[in-house]
Amino acid sequence: MGSCCSMPVEVRLSDLVRMGVVDEFELEEPIKNIAKRLEKQRLIQHFNFKRELFTLARRANGDCMQLDQKTRLCTIYERRPNTCRNHPKVGPKPGFCAYTRNPQKIAFHRNTAA
Repeated sequence: MGSCCSMPVEVRLSDLVRMGVVDEFELEEPIKNIAKRLEKQRLIQHFNFKRELFTLARRANGDCMQLDQKTRLCTIYERRPNTCRNHPKVGPKPGFCAYTRNPQKIAFHRNTAA
């Protein structure tokens, strides 16, 4: 459980609002100011200005900061970013998860969901 939570997670501003790290009233501020604050607080690792994507900060071992270290479960599951909600359907290799024991199972679920 939570193996994919050791991959970099790119999120949008709306995800950060859902996660509770950005307040809705902050949306009136320039996005670069929000990014600077989040970097200073070590909540994000990087901000891509061109694509307006934030990369969430991770622990030294590569795990997501929101992953419970003992249970390996997401501590913000109901508020998790869209990237996590849609994994592995979206990403650089849609349908592929390096951490899946049976990659054919994902293909089966993807094909039967339609």
